[in-house]
Amino acid sequence: MNQSDNTIITAKPSFVPLIPLLVFIALFVGAGLYFQNQGIGFAFYQLPSVVAILPAIILALLLSKQKLNQAIETFIQGIGHNNIITMCLIYLLAGAFASVAKATGGVDATVGLGLSFIPPEFLLPGFFIITAFIATAMGTSMGTIAAVAPIAFGVVGQTDISPLLMAGAVMSGALFGDNLSIISDTTIAATRTQGCEMKDKFRENLIFAIPAALITLIFFMFAGSGSVEIKQQEYELVKVIPYLTILVLAVSGLNVFVVLTIGIVLAGITGFATSDYHTLQFTKDIYSGFSSMQEIFLLSLLVGGLASLMQQQGGLQFICQKVESLLNTLSRNAKEKSPKLVEACIAFMVALTNTCIANNTVSIVVTGDIAKELAHKHGISPKRSASLLDIFSCVVQGMLPFGAQALLIASIFKITPIEAGLQATYCMVLAFVSLVIIAIRK
Repeated sequence: MNQSDNTIITAKPSFVPLIPLLVFIALFVGAGLYFQNQGIGFAFYQLPSVVAILPAIILALLLSKQKLNQAIETFIQGIGHNNIITMCLIYLLAGAFASVAKATGGVDATVGLGLSFIPPEFLLPGFFIITAFIATAMGTSMGTIAAVAPIAFGVVGQTDISPLLMAGAVMSGALFGDNLSIISDTTIAATRTQGCEMKDKFRENLIFAIPAALITLIFFMFAGSGSVEIKQQEYELVKVIPYLTILVLAVSGLNVFVVLTIGIVLAGITGFATSDYHTLQFTKDIYSGFSSMQEIFLLSLLVGGLASLMQQQGGLQFICQKVESLLNTLSRNAKEKSPKLVEACIAFMVALTNTCIANNTVSIVVTGDIAKELAHKHGISPKRSASLLDIFSCVVQGMLPFGAQALLIASIFKITPIEAGLQATYCMVLAFVSLVIIAIRK
């Protein structure tokens, strides 16, 4: 990330400053593999990432060629960078909105509304659409799976539809929204690290997401058989309004802080008007939303500081230098490297990182600065690099058997996490569509 001139005097490119980052990844992955071997559920989430990064930060300070006080100042200024602070504040507001909207019945109302429109013969595509809408509105794949998967599993028991296919429909919809939503933590991280507007990234993402979603929808229309009359659930349409408002205002280009604040207030007013929801509970739900973002909030701050130290010592420049060398090898004309290759490198870089640490948001935060520098140098727009970071981190996240999404849906559908990851149809289609678009688009 860019710091003030008197803060970052970049050293020559060097591999050494990257060692702390590798230590962080090794600790995080090593702990996950250990707990997985012990048969502990959610193995890769037992060691908090915020704790795993602390030894890496200490090592980075020790390896710094600056005096200790100067190194600490570089670290703190990295934490306080405008992009990092803005990103963290958006995390808090997004968490608050999701918490209040859920507490006031917004999720249940949206599920009920969607189920009322599903034709009995189109259960699989119907659940894909419902889940996709809820995830886009809520900005969380995990929250969406937790809300929709139990209902979908109950429906499976009344039909001859394969539980694997239904799990795939729910997973696919959840990852669609996680990738596309303007209040998703992945979108927040991608746009802030690349320096683009959320509405621009959203529109760029549609170029990839719409074709992939249509293909996935067609697949589910023909993949499953069986129908059942779903018992109509009572719902109040007014409770869906906060979600619709958020989507419309965000796409219109209104400042995201204003959008989320309006969403929180509107969700609270909806609760006041339709139930015995009261002001004290409203404030508690806002704080609960803040708390739900605690880990990613703290980790983003610490990663920002670590990235500042790596940049000051030439670590990020070392990676860019190696990527440039790879591009020189792959390009026919080393003086005019194909932006397509750069885009492919950005996609591969975040996908590989996410494979290691099984957290799409963290992967974007870790690789964001490198991607931004590569994109800027080779004329790739910020909205396109942000979209690529978000797409390929979510693609990998959905298919990882040790990812949180696969673990959660596997526990609900009584299948293995490996089976769950293999059913993430949308993620596979999105990866294919994205690579094709990268290859053919100017």
